Amino acid sequence: MTAKGEARLRELVLLRRVRDRIDRDYAQPLDVEALARGVHMSAGHLSREFRAVFGESPYSYLMTRRIERAMTLLRIGDMSVTEVCFAVGCQSLGTFSTRFSELVGMSPSTYRRLAREDGAGIPNCVAKQVMRPIRNREAATSRPNLT
Repeated sequence: MTAKGEARLRELVLLRRVRDRIDRDYAQPLDVEALARGVHMSAGHLSREFRAVFGESPYSYLMTRRIERAMTLLRIGDMSVTEVCFAVGCQSLGTFSTRFSELVGMSPSTYRRLAREDGAGIPNCVAKQVMRPIRNREAATSRPNLT
């Protein structure tokens, strides 16, 4: 393998570490600068390379993980939307609701109501797959209607 190929492989390993950290620590206060420092990259370089490899920015990937977890908490139904927002690491209810609506195609409160009705009797492992958010702003065109 060439030196350039080895360097690229090392960079891909670092990008995977960033993605793994987001998956693991999604509820913690994370920002691109902190993620970049953790792998000794600049924030701009991390953002460009992460998008090139994974198809979305680190922030977008983080918000998708948070929304996925929020969907699970909302299906369970024992927390308010505000409590869910803060439990998944979001600091702003407005940003959380906006991003949730973009990914899922409906507001968190509407999702909670419909998921409870539609998900009655469905095992959680199946509900998680069927009701998973669709990334990259595809929710409006490819999300099956829950009503």
